[in-house]
Amino acid sequence: RPSFLSGAFVALILAAAGAAMFAGLGVIALHGVALKLVITLLAGAYVMYLLSRSEDRQGRVAVAGCWAIAAVAAFFVPGLLLFTIAHVIAIWLVRALYFHSGAVPALADLGLSLLALGAAVWASSTGSVFITLWTFFLVEALFVAIPATVRADAKPPVDDDGFLQAQQTADYALRRIASRR
Repeated sequence: RPSFLSGAFVALILAAAGAAMFAGLGVIALHGVALKLVITLLAGAYVMYLLSRSEDRQGRVAVAGCWAIAAVAAFFVPGLLLFTIAHVIAIWLVRALYFHSGAVPALADLGLSLLALGAAVWASSTGSVFITLWTFFLVEALFVAIPATVRADAKPPVDDDGFLQAQQTADYALRRIASRR
């Protein structure tokens, strides 16, 4: 798993690159088109970073291809807010697939992604593209604090009934197997 420090470093690089791209694209493209291009490129770079840091090697090409198709399709979404939400959801899906094994951690990550989007909207009041992007990716870097899975590692209660004890032991073993992926 990536660390928070590596995530903060990636946030700094993506924010600087995004601010530079926006400044360059702002000269030759409309404001909304330039923002959509920057968001698409940065989200793609972040997805590639996530895939490179994942221990799971299966499905990377398929995920990258699906993300690319979704990014192109999102370009036709009217409005910048829905476009941005689509990219945030795509980032969340990659993290849910590759870094979490359970619904609770994945939903916590979704909450973090929405918090990152809210923080970026708040930071956009500064008028700085760099600060807006850095705030978003810095909050996103906190996903490493979410446990990969929620485990029930407590031993099952012991009962005097032999069958019930065997059933509880089997349930405990199945929970451990399922939580390991």
